[in-house]
Amino acid sequence: MRYLLLPLFLLALDIISIVTAALLSVYLRFEFEPTAQYVDLIVANLPVLVLIGCVCIYSYRLYNRIWKYAGASELLAVIGSCFTTVTLWYVYFDMRKIYINNSLFIISSIILLLLIGSSRLALRMYTLIASIPSLRKHFSNHDNLRNVLVIGAGDAGAVIAREIQRYHNDGRKVVGFIDDDPAKQHQEMFGVRVLGNRFMIKEVVMAHNIEEIIIALPSVKGEEVRKIVEICKRTDCKLQILPGIYEILNGKASISKLRDVQIEDLLGREPIELDNTAVKSYIADKIVLVTGGGGSIGSEICRQVAKMGPKKLLIMGKGENSIYGIHQEMLNTDPELRVVPIIADVRDRQRVEDIMSYFHPQVVFHAAAHKHVPLMEWQPIEAVKNNVWGTKVVAETADKFNVETFVMISTDKAVNPTSVMGCTKRVAEMFVQSMNAISKTRFVAVRFGNVLGSRGSVIPLFKKQIAKGGPVTVTHPDMKRYFMTIPEASQLVLQAGAMAKGGEVFVLDMGQPVKICDLAKDLIRLSGLTPDVDIKIKYTGLRPGEKLFEELLSAEDGTESTNHKKIFTARIKEVPKAQMDVYVEELLSHTNEDEVVAALQKVVPTYKPNRIKNR
Repeated sequence: MRYLLLPLFLLALDIISIVTAALLSVYLRFEFEPTAQYVDLIVANLPVLVLIGCVCIYSYRLYNRIWKYAGASELLAVIGSCFTTVTLWYVYFDMRKIYINNSLFIISSIILLLLIGSSRLALRMYTLIASIPSLRKHFSNHDNLRNVLVIGAGDAGAVIAREIQRYHNDGRKVVGFIDDDPAKQHQEMFGVRVLGNRFMIKEVVMAHNIEEIIIALPSVKGEEVRKIVEICKRTDCKLQILPGIYEILNGKASISKLRDVQIEDLLGREPIELDNTAVKSYIADKIVLVTGGGGSIGSEICRQVAKMGPKKLLIMGKGENSIYGIHQEMLNTDPELRVVPIIADVRDRQRVEDIMSYFHPQVVFHAAAHKHVPLMEWQPIEAVKNNVWGTKVVAETADKFNVETFVMISTDKAVNPTSVMGCTKRVAEMFVQSMNAISKTRFVAVRFGNVLGSRGSVIPLFKKQIAKGGPVTVTHPDMKRYFMTIPEASQLVLQAGAMAKGGEVFVLDMGQPVKICDLAKDLIRLSGLTPDVDIKIKYTGLRPGEKLFEELLSAEDGTESTNHKKIFTARIKEVPKAQMDVYVEELLSHTNEDEVVAALQKVVPTYKPNRIKNR
């Protein structure tokens, strides 16, 4: 019943408006001294005029619109209904051969438009205020709102500012925009002025007591965003950011999409772009196996593969909890995709052969590995078993069952390694290359740097330490690392498979390496705190297996360009498969840690151990 009340109320208002417009136009036309003939004529025809008006208004659907969100389309509907009504009045009188002064129709159309429009505007304002408690609070307690500065006076900034003004989420108030476009300087949008460009941010913050900055630049490249964030970090304001251009294209730009600025926003280079067409060409409608599918990289590879339309996705891993987690996620996000969770150890040759014999995967992404550098220094035997033997088992089984493409995940720590982990990954690279020479399967490896947010990476550790009040532990003030995001790393893996001819070691152009201490300071500032004041930074010294600088290529390696501007291939001397079999057999034959390390040095002469013995 309550759903009929508003339309009936509007209908009553419209009838009153129509009667008023018809009669008032006569009085206005004759300066409030109309002849009785005109008044009687209009009164006699009022039922028909009201009927025509109500039918027109109904045909423009003015009774079933949500006026709280009224915009341009509603305004056009109101205008159209009013002028259609008056036009039909003219046709009605003309057909009945009743002469009416044309000026009456003009006056009545204006009056009707004002009355109908005013009633809808009043309804919009009432529903807006009545349904938003925070807005009522704003009118009564305006001084308690946080002053917000929006970076970007474009489409995204407009959406964010309008939503804040309309709903005042969490007590915000937009006091100004920042935009580098000279044409927008000192212009206004929603009554809010563009106060300057990026170089005036600090000045504007001080002048207007800004407490929060929202970066609404979803289409701006990563390097420019990083520069703007660097400027904003010099203020004490809370920083939030609208993630990407897809938020605008999908119409999803809103307060709910804002998030705190994260360290990923400060990479200092453009994100890698995936060539979806090339990737789909070798994954679509194929059976894909991902080893280590429950890990940070493996699980993201699963997410990316799922977007490419595989026939079946096999998620293999040793830990049941992590495999269960990614399997459940896949069931929720891609219910139509056939996903098979598999608990298995890559070192178990019979189990791996049984899996490939049963499912016959056509594409294999080998992400299973021990990756923690200091931890592997204490157990080099286990590192060899998992990273070298596990790779040998999966690679040889892939060849045996005619897998089309095999992509192994490697690391920059494999270059001139100083750690057991890095050296075992270099041996794995060498073995994968050797397989390519004797197999119809395309074998390739992908080498990249540290992955932001992956298990065991510095970012989650720093965040935990900051949450506890510090100190944040950094091994050395000069330590540098290459960084990439988890989606970037996973997309690179998929892209490598598409580009592979066989035998390549792909390397990503990762820009400039980042100082770990700068990373720690950025995270502290982005948490609203001051480094070495609120949160102390403690230098602990290099750990076993670590070095100050990682490399993507060794001195003797060269690179060759590919058809992807951000991906290169390393020119690395290949070792025959027979020789690699001998190397692996010797590595596995040792049960003494020192002997294993010495054997690794024979296989990888550039390996310079930096470790502490267990005993």
